[in-house]
Amino acid sequence: MLKRVCRVSRKLIVLSVFAATAPVIGCGGASVKGDSGGTTSFTPTGSMAVARYNHTATSLPNGTLLLAGGVGSDSLPLGSAELYDPGSGTFAATGSMTVARCQHTATLLPNGQVLIAGGVDVNGNALATAELYDPATGTFTATGSMTTYRANHTATLLLNGKVLVAGGYLAFNQPLASAELYDPGSGTFAATGSMTVAREATTATLLPNGNVLITGGYDGGNQVATAELYEPDVGIFAATASMSVARDEHTATLLGSGTVFIAGGLYDSVPLPTAELYDPAAGTFTTTGSLTTARALHTATLLTNGMVVIAGGFGGGCSCILGSAELYDPATGTLTATADMSVGRFDHTATMLPSGNVLIVGGIGDSGPSATAELYND
Repeated sequence: MLKRVCRVSRKLIVLSVFAATAPVIGCGGASVKGDSGGTTSFTPTGSMAVARYNHTATSLPNGTLLLAGGVGSDSLPLGSAELYDPGSGTFAATGSMTVARCQHTATLLPNGQVLIAGGVDVNGNALATAELYDPATGTFTATGSMTTYRANHTATLLLNGKVLVAGGYLAFNQPLASAELYDPGSGTFAATGSMTVAREATTATLLPNGNVLITGGYDGGNQVATAELYEPDVGIFAATASMSVARDEHTATLLGSGTVFIAGGLYDSVPLPTAELYDPAAGTFTTTGSLTTARALHTATLLTNGMVVIAGGFGGGCSCILGSAELYDPATGTLTATADMSVGRFDHTATMLPSGNVLIVGGIGDSGPSATAELYND
């Protein structure tokens, strides 16, 4: 059995204990024909030095990818970090964080540094500390602390260069409504307006107009369907239309049209197959095609062709670790199966590389935390 140390605050899937031997489905590693006539597939690439899940992955200006923190094979938060080099397909260790943490956020700043904020420490406590990774030196250094201890929150780079940190939880079943701004110029955090609803396990999406869309989450008792907008010019959150389904542990992807694609997640511990679109112009949600497989703790990545690849997760109607993947086509509003991953996983990361491939890293697999990585080629 694998203890989910970074999910013990959660009521749902979020089993404090998860069976590491749960079945894996859809892991055949097959390839299928893409819309352009080419072959879409997942192919293994180099593995990390350390198995991890619930970590962060951040694309750096030089094309490498920073993997930081998460939970390791000993079920404790990690302080280590490593870099993936797309040119060689290998991972290499870089400087360690000043604090071991999971359920934190990582945000690329305009100056090329990465802001790491909050999370959970080795004692299971939420953190207020933050630090900066400097790619030039490969080191992490402390920066100003947040005004509130928080984990499982969101962090969004605003058009003005500041970072909006919102929600999360302080302790077991104590989600936060508070939000704050990090100013890279001064290296400090300052409170801003609070959300209308306290929530964790939510999503935050920067819209083309500079506002930030917050959707769903867990309010300490239930999943919520509500959504709200943060307006940087006035520093307040205001309610917008609610989703058609209450959910948390879902994904939100900004499409080329400016709409936001919401997919999957959990409701009352059950993975969801539903998906919907948020239209910023109308301020409304409308349902779109359903997932081929109900899933949560999956990833959703916008591809260069405008489609969204959804990979892995937990669900499938049988408490399974999923190796399956599917594509959402905004033109038709439908989801169709694509190639399976080589390894089933959830609580992993998926990042678009400069090549247009998507790098899938880590997560929980059929034998626990994974160090493996693979590339999706559309």
